[in-house]
Amino acid sequence: MADEERVPVLVVGGGLVGLATTLFLAEQGVRTLLVDRHPGASIQGRARGINQRTMEIYRALGLEGAIKEAGKPFEDDWGVARCDTLASEWHWLFNDDAPRIWPHLSPGEFCQADQNAVEPILISAARDLGAQHRFNTELVSIVTDDNGATAVIRDRVTGAEETVLADYVVAADGHRSPIREQLGIHRTGPGVIQHSVSIVFHADLSEFVPKPALFWIIVNEKVGAGLVTTAQPNRWGMSVGYDPAAGQSIADFTTERCIADVRAAIGRDDLAVEIEDVAAWEQAIGIADEYRRGRVFLAGDAAHVWPPAGAMGANTGVQDGYNLAWKIAGVVHGWAGDELLDSYHVERHTVAVELSDLVVNRQMKRNSAEVEDDTTDDQLWAFGQRYWSSAVIGAQHDTVFGDTLSKVAEPGVRAPHLWVERDGERLSTHDLFGRGFVLFTGTDGEEWTEAAARISDKLSVPVQAFRIGADLADVENAWDKHYPVGSGGAALIRPDGYVAWLSPATDQASEALAEAFRTVLRTS
Repeated sequence: MADEERVPVLVVGGGLVGLATTLFLAEQGVRTLLVDRHPGASIQGRARGINQRTMEIYRALGLEGAIKEAGKPFEDDWGVARCDTLASEWHWLFNDDAPRIWPHLSPGEFCQADQNAVEPILISAARDLGAQHRFNTELVSIVTDDNGATAVIRDRVTGAEETVLADYVVAADGHRSPIREQLGIHRTGPGVIQHSVSIVFHADLSEFVPKPALFWIIVNEKVGAGLVTTAQPNRWGMSVGYDPAAGQSIADFTTERCIADVRAAIGRDDLAVEIEDVAAWEQAIGIADEYRRGRVFLAGDAAHVWPPAGAMGANTGVQDGYNLAWKIAGVVHGWAGDELLDSYHVERHTVAVELSDLVVNRQMKRNSAEVEDDTTDDQLWAFGQRYWSSAVIGAQHDTVFGDTLSKVAEPGVRAPHLWVERDGERLSTHDLFGRGFVLFTGTDGEEWTEAAARISDKLSVPVQAFRIGADLADVENAWDKHYPVGSGGAALIRPDGYVAWLSPATDQASEALAEAFRTVLRTS
């Protein structure tokens, strides 16, 4: 064994979640190495729907434009239809002609961008910040102790092995997660519920699609399939189930078989079809009982998996990484205590448990062809996730979702979006998040901004402070409506855009803010 490398963080798994987490860590100044056994970014589209919460995260990192260019907005293709064949009559499970864009809630927009188009964007952005990606590289073994992890990795082309010493490991290695299994972390849930093959193909289906849709459920005597659009014209994705218990396998899906299945789903025996790629995947339900085991963290499908309804798999996984990255950064850079990392499990595991039931229920409705109106659910799922943990001071809730979406700042909720202007530039308050803490105060909050500067210097915590109505123009006069702390109070926002603490006006601003940081960062 020739070489040895030391890094603060080793990420295992180069899908969307691993790549996004690597980017978030790099944005926080944490040197990170990602390894993945595959040759490069995904060929399959797989995850396609990027919700507004995830898009506002990408926007804060300057990637919104590139991702929009790689995909397309949800315009008139939001609906989900059920039919015998694509050429037959469609039964709409829901058909919302209006795009699901809520500018009063977020600066981000829903976007349909194929995973294979988004991944290269994440790779490029992370590399620009110094992250390393090693594809065609597999994890051979990993041993952890109180001081870190020792991993052996192997180049699958040359066979050369290398030892990596890491302070922390993020396991984003899929729903069968070898790391999770090696650690003996139990997963609660029924496990695999369906085996499927994903077929990427090219065909001109314009004569069968008078109105675009996001997804078609197609069931006839020859095939049962799910058909999805992609961002590329005439490029489609189709999933077909198979049963290993009946002796079936992916090997059965030859090019000829795949073409026949596509034609059966479309309803045209002479349709010209070109098969691009075929890959097996498993639909499963399960949530890891622990998201943290010592120096190892689970993220994405390694931590939670459920049916694809609602596009909450990849979106939830990316948001796992966003929650975790700033916490690891705090410990690595020395401005947070190790106990802060425990809040990752507390916050994200609870979200997964509640989301799983909701997503499974939606999938059952779609399978039964029950018409649904899920606008309220989508808003709640994207923006209404609430935390209560040691990284939040004064949370007044103990459930992830409320009955309705609150648009008022309170500890443990996503900070409400405001449109502001700085030096003539229109911004969302969410454009200011992602790199450190943000302290918002009103026009009379100069003592808070001065205190933030002193504390940032003393504790080496990255903090920006802004007076809404002074440093930032309140474009819609919405500060008082959404942040109930008055002109002299303050709201402390975590790097992931969640409210950590609220305070009314006080003549002890410096002491109060310092204590808030010590509590949230677990340094006292």
